[in-house]
Amino acid sequence: MFCFQCQETAKNQGCTVRGVCGKTDDVAHLQDLQIWLLKGMSFYGVKAREVNASDPEADLFVAQSLFSTITNVNFDPERFVPLVEKALALRDRLQARFLKAYQQAHGRALSEPLPEMATWIPEKGDMDEFVQKGATVGVMANPNLDEDVRSLRQLLTYGLKGLAAYTDHAYILGHYNDELLAFLQKALVATMDEDASADDLVGMVFKCGEMGVQAMALLDQANTSTYGHPEPTQVNIGVREGPAILISGHDLRDLDELLQQTGGAGVTVYTHGEMLPANAYPAFKKHPHFVGNYGGSWWHQQEEFEKFGGAILMTTNCIVKPKESYRDRIFTTGLVGWPGVPHIPDRQDGGQKDFGPVIAKALESGSPQELEQGTIPAGFAHAAVLGVADKVVEAVKSGAIKRFVVMAGCDGRHKTRQYYTEMARSLPHDTVILTAGCAKYRYNKLDLGDINGIPRILDAGQCNDSYSLVVIAQKLAEVFGLSDINDLPISYDIAWYEQKAVIVLLALLSLGVKKIRLGPTLPAFISPNVLKVLVEKFDIKPITTVEEDLAAMMAGE
Repeated sequence: MFCFQCQETAKNQGCTVRGVCGKTDDVAHLQDLQIWLLKGMSFYGVKAREVNASDPEADLFVAQSLFSTITNVNFDPERFVPLVEKALALRDRLQARFLKAYQQAHGRALSEPLPEMATWIPEKGDMDEFVQKGATVGVMANPNLDEDVRSLRQLLTYGLKGLAAYTDHAYILGHYNDELLAFLQKALVATMDEDASADDLVGMVFKCGEMGVQAMALLDQANTSTYGHPEPTQVNIGVREGPAILISGHDLRDLDELLQQTGGAGVTVYTHGEMLPANAYPAFKKHPHFVGNYGGSWWHQQEEFEKFGGAILMTTNCIVKPKESYRDRIFTTGLVGWPGVPHIPDRQDGGQKDFGPVIAKALESGSPQELEQGTIPAGFAHAAVLGVADKVVEAVKSGAIKRFVVMAGCDGRHKTRQYYTEMARSLPHDTVILTAGCAKYRYNKLDLGDINGIPRILDAGQCNDSYSLVVIAQKLAEVFGLSDINDLPISYDIAWYEQKAVIVLLALLSLGVKKIRLGPTLPAFISPNVLKVLVEKFDIKPITTVEEDLAAMMAGE
């Protein structure tokens, strides 16, 4: 296998035996095959759109399937086999639709050569064959490929994975933008274009960032129109006695249906990881058995899930290998999978998922073991912050707030991520942190106080809620009469881990944001020459030490 899509990839070069995340070589090969087949689907999808023969089911499947290959989502080879089978079936159906429409439109059959991923037909169609084929079509399938072209293709692919995830979340809530689905296919085709230059790929990468802004805006609209705008909230981090369910991940509709199904059942519900921001949505606050957040970010789950004692539901990434001590009480749903872990099937015919097995397991389990007490702040998305924009502007004008530091992104196991905790502690008291994503768990339980009633940590929510940070920055630029967002007293100190963070980074770059610090390491899939382009155009730089970076940010560098 070869995989270097996440920040923790081995030696910051690539995992070649087993993923640091726990991904086995067979899963890696199945994911590579899936991506390859999606390119074949996209070949027909782009052409079918030109002759009005697109297939909506195939379009959405491309997004969902890309999502399934994001780091820490699906580790179950048995779950990938039907995905590969469906990709083949939809590809062939799309091929037939396109060829028929092309014949009718042009009065002749298509004569151009077809790429292998658009025509490959398995002989046996079993897992062994899929794994063997996947081993031949991965990232390093062509060892002679130009390093910079490979780098740009993978940067684009990983951006597309993040874009697909946010798009799928919005579609689940009934908010659509088919331009996003069309772009996913167009960009996948670009990654297989042997004639595409590095400049062509750079342009497509930045277009991906633009589409990322659209996807995050769509998801923001989906979340807020369905569940209300998040409100500044002190989230309980203690526990109550009695049966409980812990829900982790990003899928708010799963939480909504779980809360409905547990009402009156004698079960309390807690969030974990990236589900923490759900505590700030008005629609969820109405449920008295929704009682707070338990634990921290994803990589602590083996210890925290063991101590939780109740049932656990994983809705999206990031799942870590379950310990035997809680393996019988953890469930997956959506695109998440782990071998041997029971899976809650998707909704049928507009109905709800059936979380009955999760509830039954909770009722036969013990109470959560207390990890901590108190509260942590959440709910400072763009509506909440702009609602007190006058106070924020006044604090800036008076000098009470000298600088904002965007410390958004991901958390992870890397010891160097302690940098973000120390940075938060070291920031001057006239500095406010803007955050989103699980990176906040490095400092959101610190008592950093407030500035004239404005908390020094403004948590906008999940990683996709980085859109809120963009809206806030754009509004501040407008208020201060600035034409360039980079003239604001805002510094960017971003932590990344997986592909959702990649699309957030590309979105920021597409908006012209410069001087972004990125850590704890730079992506292994960025070649020196591609990095040079990013540095020259956007002044992207690696994090160094807290002292050096702090001094530079306070000086506006």
